[in-house]
Parts: sequence; C-alpha cells; structure tokens
Amino acid sequence: MLWAKVRGVNAVRGSMDRGRKQHAGSAHALAGTMNLNSIGRALRWIGLILVLSIGLCGLVRTQAASAAPSTQRETSSPYTGDLSIFDAPGRDERLQINRVMDMLGIEPGKNVADIGAGSGWFTVRAARRVTGSGTVYAVDINSEAIHYIDQRTKKEQLQNIKTILSKPDDPQLPAGSIDAVLLLKTYHEVAHPVVLLRKLRSSLKPGAKIGIIDRNGNGKNHGVNKDVVVREAAQAGYRLRDSQDFVKADGMDYFLIFTAKPD
Repeated sequence: MLWAKVRGVNAVRGSMDRGRKQHAGSAHALAGTMNLNSIGRALRWIGLILVLSIGLCGLVRTQAASAAPSTQRETSSPYTGDLSIFDAPGRDERLQINRVMDMLGIEPGKNVADIGAGSGWFTVRAARRVTGSGTVYAVDINSEAIHYIDQRTKKEQLQNIKTILSKPDDPQLPAGSIDAVLLLKTYHEVAHPVVLLRKLRSSLKPGAKIGIIDRNGNGKNHGVNKDVVVREAAQAGYRLRDSQDFVKADGMDYFLIFTAKPD
C-alpha cells in the first residue's frame, strides 16, 4: 500500500513536470512568434519610410530643377572686325541716342560706363554730354578696341575718358562711382550676363540707371529676346524701370532701363 501511494505520488509529480515543460515550450514558441511578428512589422515600417523618403527626395529634386534658372544660354561671338563700321552716318538718328542719354540722366558732372564700348561711338558722345566735370569709362574685353578708343580720344581731345580692359564677367569699374551705364548692342555677346550684372552693382551710385539696347533674337544671332534680359536682370538683383522700342524703326530693337534693388 505504501509503495502504491509512493508510485502514485511520483506519477502525479511526473505529470506536473511534463505539464510545466509543455507550458514552457509553448511560452517560448509564443514569444518567438511574437518576436517574429514585431520584427516583420518593424521591417514593413522601415520599408514604407524608405519609399516615402526616396519619393520625397525625388520630388524636391524635380521641383528644384524646374525652379532653378538656366545658368548658361547661347550667346553670340564678340565682334572682332573693323571697328569703324559703328560710325556709319545716320546712326545717331536711327538709335535716337540723345533721347537715350536724356532718359538715362546723362548730363554734366555725371559718371558713365559704356560697357562693350567697341569703337567708342557712344563713349565720345557721352563724354561731350558730361563735360569736363564728369567721366566716361569705356569698358571692353577686346584689347584692340581699347587701343582704338585711346587713339580716338587723343584725336578728339577728350580728357574725360578712361578705358578699362575688363574681364568677360566683370566690368572692373571703380566702386560706388557710376551714375549711368549703357550696354549698346552688347548684351547678346555677354557669356555670363547674370554674373556681370551682379558684379556691376558694387560700382553703382544710389539710383544709378542701367540701359540695355539690343534686338530680339535667340542669343546666337546677335540678338536676345527682351524677356530673357528682364529675367536675367531680375536674377542679378535689378528692377525694370522702363521699356521702350523707339530705337530704330524695324520693330526689332528695344531699350530697357533698370535700377538696382535695395540690398
């Protein structure tokens, strides 16, 4: 009887031990399943975040590319031929250059920059306007043009002209000294117009006027569309003040006047 009871007790204990082992195994299995499920959910979230991040980066790049202005456009090769052609008879009347100078405020005592001066055709006319109390800076990247203007000023006995052999993207004018600027049939040859206009700002007096006379074109045909000039000037920090088309009667030329926006 005693042995029977002992065997019974042992059987119960064995059954309990097996039950505990089975329960522990089930718990471990359940924990493993829960861990796998958690890992799976985490991976799905990570994947979703990566997809959204990649899509957002792509959208930002697309918007930036569409919003960014073009840094380079086609331009015409700078003229290097016979400079005397710019002094053809009747050019004053065709371009109405006296009216242009009136609108730019070119008068005695003013300092003027002729950027892309070429033969000095406009330079000498502006020099007579500002008289001995003003100065005209003849700016060109062509050393032959600078030499031509130097000889011309000596011949015409104009003492208020200073020539500057400039860089393509920098007129190299003295700081804070210029009242009026004219780019006469030159803008379409400027390879980096926004850079040049930005560097020009430091040379301007408050309220200085920048005039651009050119003709509509595609950049490489010795002309550039007016709206392109307006857009590039805005990028460089200028405001359009006036737009005229009275220069020449062919309807192709335009005359734009800009001032620098406040810093």
